[in-house]
Amino acid sequence: MTDDPTRKTGISRRQFLTSFGAAGLGLLLPGAAQADDGAGGKAAKQEEELATLHDLSKCVGCGACVEACREANAHKFPEPKKPFPPMFPSTVKAEDWSTRRHVTERLTPYNWLCLQTARGQYQGERFEIHIPRRCMHCQNPPCANLCPWGVAAREPNGIVRIDDQICLGGAKCKTVCPWEIPMRQTGVGLYLKLVPRFGGNGVMYKCDRCADRVAAGGTPACIEACPFGVQEIGPRSEIVAKAHALARNMGGFVYGETENGGTNSLYVSPVPFDTLDAAVVTGAGKPHLSPVRNMMADEDKLAYAALFAPVAGIVAGVLRLGSRLSGGGKPQAAAGANGAKPTASKPKGAEPRGTKLERGGPSQHDAPPVPPTQLPPLAESDAPPPSPSSSTKGRAAGSPKSPSETTAELLAGFGKGFAEEPQPKKPSDTPAAKPGKGGGK
Repeated sequence: MTDDPTRKTGISRRQFLTSFGAAGLGLLLPGAAQADDGAGGKAAKQEEELATLHDLSKCVGCGACVEACREANAHKFPEPKKPFPPMFPSTVKAEDWSTRRHVTERLTPYNWLCLQTARGQYQGERFEIHIPRRCMHCQNPPCANLCPWGVAAREPNGIVRIDDQICLGGAKCKTVCPWEIPMRQTGVGLYLKLVPRFGGNGVMYKCDRCADRVAAGGTPACIEACPFGVQEIGPRSEIVAKAHALARNMGGFVYGETENGGTNSLYVSPVPFDTLDAAVVTGAGKPHLSPVRNMMADEDKLAYAALFAPVAGIVAGVLRLGSRLSGGGKPQAAAGANGAKPTASKPKGAEPRGTKLERGGPSQHDAPPVPPTQLPPLAESDAPPPSPSSSTKGRAAGSPKSPSETTAELLAGFGKGFAEEPQPKKPSDTPAAKPGKGGGK
């Protein structure tokens, strides 16, 4: 009997959707046109994405990483314009962290890295584990794949960024993030210049893994400042191999390798992560450590990403044009890799802590990532955003429309297409992990 040739050459519905979505993103998002510069082009030169490794047995919770992050990224923090315009409907509430910039015990628009502490007993021994928490920089990030405005994207080096110059603060990225990492600040951003009463109510902020420093060949501030060498950064394949070796040596566990289909932030702990998750305080701005299935493995989300990726790319272009025409933020020199180096002294008597286990081991990926997309360089500004543009009321008949009016009309048309977008499932919807697995033993 002759074999059916379609069995050898056919592709599944999921493969088709993934390929279609990647093609749409690749064609329409900025930087795609420069993907190849002829023989031996840029695509051939692309290096492996970078990942970070956290050895939790070394962390003493000194907070040097938190302070270094705040110092290195202070020029990116929002400066809101007050009073905030009233939102419609009135049930939309302002989110203002500008008067609480000192808060460091959780994630906020002004604090992109925080420390969580887990205390308890494991195998008859007491433990105290400190966990630096920030964006996981997923390999297949739902925040980038499902943002209806094309504002978030994963770069080839593995960094997932939000373009604060065109973000409208709709919080879709936070809704679909398994750890709810992005945080919103009201009174800042493009929505003030376009539709201040009907926009997204601000800008979403999160760790961008010191994208400016990394682009200049430097190291993220949190890694550079740590006096105990808790973190390191390198090509993902090397980081994964080191994580497995470290887990075997300490009898530990790995988290982040396969969570949400794979991330670029790996943690190794001598205590299972389900035990740590039960011991830490979680909630708003305090991410959990539970197992997370691949959010983009859902075919409904794949279909959504595939169908709307081209539209999101166009909308992102429209938003960037609107930002420029309405006087968007001017580029500002960022803290370079060779700038002032954050330092921290080693506390006297402080020693790495942890409980030894007997063995550790890897776990498996459950879905391939969508190829990365690239955002143009961000343009930050410390100056408060200008006042909202005037409405069409009072404009003489036949006179040209203002840039903000033109862009607002375009947004109104695009916005209708996203009224019925699929809702993500929360981590609690996933099957409970078997006791003791803790991130893949």
